[in-house]
Amino acid sequence: MIRYSAYAKVNVFLKITGKQGEYHTLSSRFMRVNTLFDTLWFEPKTTPEFEIRGSFDCDVRSNTIYKAYKYLLAATRSEKLSDFMETHAVCVDKKIPSFAGLGGGSSDAATFLRMCNEELELGLSLEELADIGANVGADVPFFVYGYPSANVRGIGEIVEPFDEPLIGFEVVTPPLQISNPAVYRYYRDRLYAPISAEEASRLEATPSREILASLTPEEANDLYRAALGCYPELEKREGWFFSGSGSSFFRLRDNP
Repeated sequence: MIRYSAYAKVNVFLKITGKQGEYHTLSSRFMRVNTLFDTLWFEPKTTPEFEIRGSFDCDVRSNTIYKAYKYLLAATRSEKLSDFMETHAVCVDKKIPSFAGLGGGSSDAATFLRMCNEELELGLSLEELADIGANVGADVPFFVYGYPSANVRGIGEIVEPFDEPLIGFEVVTPPLQISNPAVYRYYRDRLYAPISAEEASRLEATPSREILASLTPEEANDLYRAALGCYPELEKREGWFFSGSGSSFFRLRDNP
């Protein structure tokens, strides 16, 4: 079976722009990390239950891959898809840490959607896959499109490619699993200060290297201070930027 790479991402910047119902809206630059990825493939199996083979911290029904399957099946009503998943397991060689701000679960879900679409010839466009993936998680559309670098807005559903060279990053993840909802709650209750549309537009037009050279880690990511407040055991790393709601840090690989 063909093997597919599900890449991690970092948030070069992440700024809150407002609220939309229960959710915060954002402006962010997502960039793919080419050196960190999970690997997914299908293998034949003998039992009809949906099966995921790999090291995960949750049960099957809570897994983003399973959720992606259920939404894909509801959207397509494809007997080919349901029959295939009764005879094949999803295998995952997991390298991206969970609950780490690197988008591992979202990348796995997006890669699964693309695998099914290609292997089973479902005929869905990337836009249709992204719409399905948005039901699974806010970051899934970015991974569906597969852009090396993109500006992501709204609650993650607006993804626009940003034309720039891919940057090599060094990534470290402390042994601390962070709750994304808890960090957002801390930010909303204690630190809420959305940026203007003009400032968001300026950041979205600026190359990633310039942003990393001109902003401090706290300035680049509105959730950094919230994560530090929410998790006192999270230690700051001088010269390192913070991805998503954490706990991962990153810096330029060519940083002295």
